[in-house]
Amino acid sequence: MPHTGFGASLSSPKVDVAIDTGNHFLNHTLDGFLKIGSVAVARTAAEETYNAVSQGSISQHKFEQSLKKMCKEGVYWGSIAGVYVGMDYGVERIRGTRDWKNALIGGALTGALVSVISSNKRDKIVKDAITGGAVATAAEFINYLT
Repeated sequence: MPHTGFGASLSSPKVDVAIDTGNHFLNHTLDGFLKIGSVAVARTAAEETYNAVSQGSISQHKFEQSLKKMCKEGVYWGSIAGVYVGMDYGVERIRGTRDWKNALIGGALTGALVSVISSNKRDKIVKDAITGGAVATAAEFINYLT
């Protein structure tokens, strides 16, 4: 049964949306997609608003282009986040433990997968895997600190 919740404070706003599909893996993947996708949409909306204000006018055509860009960015970044969260959760289930190594493996697999889908060559795929693993591990360590 789908449920949503919202909580906020001045020190740390938090938006929590939970979708229960009956499958924990799919729940985590959708959660990552929705959270990061909505951040990408908000960032693009702010950027497009700034561009419209700095130009001094907005047309219907420009507005439609902005909406398309918002949707595209939301789907792109939401998909990457969904893949990462799914990989991280899958690695956790396979290894039977929850630690920073799951983020490293999940980030590396996600970086490599996104690079392969983008039709990159072997060296670029390896670099993207290293970058994905490094960023995910750093984020996990920062999360432990807070």
